[in-house]
Formats: sequence, structure tokens, C-alpha cells
Amino acid sequence: MFSALLEAFRTPDLRNKILFTLGMLLVFRFLAHVPLPGVDQAQLQNVISGSQLLNLLDLFSGGGLARLSVVALGVNPYINASIIMTLLNQTIPALERLSKEGEYGRNKINQYTRILTVPLALLQGIGVAVFMQRQGVLNAFGPDALAPTLSILASLTAGTIVLMWLGELISERGIGNGISFIIFAGIVGRLPNTVEQTLQVQQNAIALVSIAVIAVLVIAAIIFIQEGQRRIPVQYAKRVRGTRMYSGGSTFIPLRVNSAGVIPIIFAISILLLPSQIAQYFTTSDTEWLRNLSTAIVAFFQNPIFYNATYFVLVVAFTFFYTAFTFVPNDVADNIKRYGGFIPGIRPGRNTADYMNNILSKITVVGGLYLAILCLIPDIMLHGIKLQHLPLVGNFIDSTFPRFLLEGLNVQFYFGGTSLLIVVGVAMDTVNQIEAQLIMRHYEGFTPRAGRIRGRRTTF
Repeated sequence: MFSALLEAFRTPDLRNKILFTLGMLLVFRFLAHVPLPGVDQAQLQNVISGSQLLNLLDLFSGGGLARLSVVALGVNPYINASIIMTLLNQTIPALERLSKEGEYGRNKINQYTRILTVPLALLQGIGVAVFMQRQGVLNAFGPDALAPTLSILASLTAGTIVLMWLGELISERGIGNGISFIIFAGIVGRLPNTVEQTLQVQQNAIALVSIAVIAVLVIAAIIFIQEGQRRIPVQYAKRVRGTRMYSGGSTFIPLRVNSAGVIPIIFAISILLLPSQIAQYFTTSDTEWLRNLSTAIVAFFQNPIFYNATYFVLVVAFTFFYTAFTFVPNDVADNIKRYGGFIPGIRPGRNTADYMNNILSKITVVGGLYLAILCLIPDIMLHGIKLQHLPLVGNFIDSTFPRFLLEGLNVQFYFGGTSLLIVVGVAMDTVNQIEAQLIMRHYEGFTPRAGRIRGRRTTF
């Protein structure tokens, strides 16, 4: 990995892309420290520290919500708009046909997603501002303070649009996926505070070393599974095209265990946050039944058992959904058949598609369970410590686990499994893209477009 980064900095165009990406991330971090007008920072910290929902929102806003900055909403509205457009592409025939029209169709759908992001950002901005006003964080907000209210809502909406624009600039002119990189930068930006808070809570050196060792082992396991793949062999026969004969050969189709990456986690958290966030708007409604219903929904999503169970199901479901959306066995089977290829022992066409679909379903189960379990492990560990209060279980835990490890588990894990998976996943995807760019440039000398081999111009 480090050799690839060093080689990338020696390549002028790749170095410019990396520096451009870092520049955009610096702009994002600067915006995350620009607070909205009239914010009571002391009261804000009290509200944030006592709400799991707000901590999750702050995770995806890159620390912007903890300061109630102009980018407090983060990229959540854009992610929700992307989810809605993805679902509509599968249900509305016109959008489905548009998505298959190549680059033009993708650009149109991206434009619709941007347009949908604006009202979603405005609605979420109203919800966050109303909640903060009722918690005493925003003093000047509401019908009685029209000018501050409009400025706050305009700032929140504009902040989301700016982040969306920065993400698209990174995807177009930088390295990696821009939206994922913004989330990555937000999580990494919280890391110094996380380390500081952990050191304040835990002073036992052995426990800290044990936590560091566990973190390294978890990162190694994530990398091992992320790189795991099932290779389906494909054989190509000799074929004649025009006056040329192409010799046959063998290759393989790599099916990754986790081909969806961190997208299912982002989708699942966005869906989980949405009902509770909407219900927060009506918890102080004058209508009794609406107030009771909203309070019940908020309490429902704050229940750890229900939250973790729903989170688990959504991650697995979105893993299947996103994998099926990005890898279509029928299209792959048709392409293999069109170019004279076949999987040994499998008839081309429909049988090949069924064979790949069967394999893909099995490894996607493993990938979905891996993502869901990894995201829930820190929360299970934190809530599982309460089992020590049970007589039999407590005696077993006390006699089995070292005391320093039990003390270490009492550390407040601000940097949980979800954050760790996103950081490692985005870092690996970025390094893979850099390596692919380097390989492409190494092979440029052998292509007609480059026309140069070892410093001499060559014609083909």
C-alpha cells in the first residue's frame, strides 16, 4: 500500500488528483467548524452526549452536528435521495429505461437525485432546527424570529448542497468515491477526540494495549474478508473475426464476499434515522394522539434490542439489494456467450446465469452476516457487560476473562464497528483505485494511443 502511494506521488497526474482530494477535504473540515448563528455550545454538548440518535447523525456529518455547523446535516439528504432514486429505478419503467441509456441516462438520474436532495435537506434542516430550539440550543428560531430562521434553514440546506458538490468534484477530478470520502474524513476527524476521551476514561495501560491489539486484529479480519472472493473460471474458444483469428484462453470472474462495500451500512443507518428524526418533530405537538404516537416511535427506536435487530436485518437486506443491483447474472451470462466463452461443465446462456446467481446468493449471505455482525459487536460488548450482574453468568465472566479486559470493555467506544468498517473499506477502495491507475499507466506504453516504448515512438 505504501509503495503504491509513493509511486502515485511520483506520477504528476495522480499526485495532482491526490492533492486535489486533500484540498477538498480541508474545505469540508473548515466548513464543519463554522457554526450557525445563535448556538448555545454548552447546551448543545449536553444534548449530543445524551442521545444515541444524534451521535449517529454526528458520525455522518463529520462532527458538524456536534458544533451545529453549516454542514450539520452532512450528506444524509443526498444519501436518502440516492436510496429513493435507486428504488424508483426498479419500480418506474421510464426511469429503468433511462438508467440503461448509458452515460446520458446516468447523468439525468444524477440530476434528478440532486434536485431531490434540496427538499430533503430543507425538511431535515427544519427538523434538526426545531429539535435544537426545543432543547434550548437555538434561541432565535421560529415564527417570531423570521430572519434568523430563514438564515439558519438556508445555511443548513446550502451546506448539504456544498458537500454534495465537493463529493462530485472528488469523484470527477480526485481519487475515490467523493461521498464516501467525505464520510471517511468526518470519521477520521473525530479520531483524535476519540483517543483523548478514551484515555480520560481508561487509565489501565494493560487494558489500553489489549484494546489496541483487538483493534489491529479486527482491522486485519476486515481486510481479509474484504479481499475474499470466489473465482468462477471462464474458458474462451478460438474465434475468427474478419481476417483475424483470436486464440482461446481462460480467465475468471471474481465474485467478492462483500461486493457491496460499505453502501449497505450507510443505507441502513439512513433508513433507521429517518423515522425517529421525523417523529422528533411532533413530540411536542398540540394534538394528543400525534404527540403520543411520535413519543412512542422515538422510544421504540431508542430501545437497544429493537434498534440492533432492525439494524441487523436492514444491513443484510441492503447487501442483497445492492449486490443484485450492481451485478446482474443474466447480463454477464449473455456477454460470456456473445464472446464465445463458457464456464466448464455449465451450458452457456440460462444455465450459466442460474449457476452464477446460486453462487452469488451463497456468498452474499456470508457477506451480509459479516457486515451486520461487525457493526453490532461494539454495541453488544457495551450492553453485554450488564450480564455480570447475573449470578451464574457473572461468576463465569469473572473467572474466564482477565480483569484488565473487563475494565477495558468499559471504555466508551466512540469509534465503533460501523466507523471502523467505513474507514477501512474506503481506504482499501482508494488504494485499489490508485494501484489500478498505476497499472494502467505502466501499460500505456504498449497501447497504440501512447505510441512510446522505452522512449522511442512506435507505430502499429
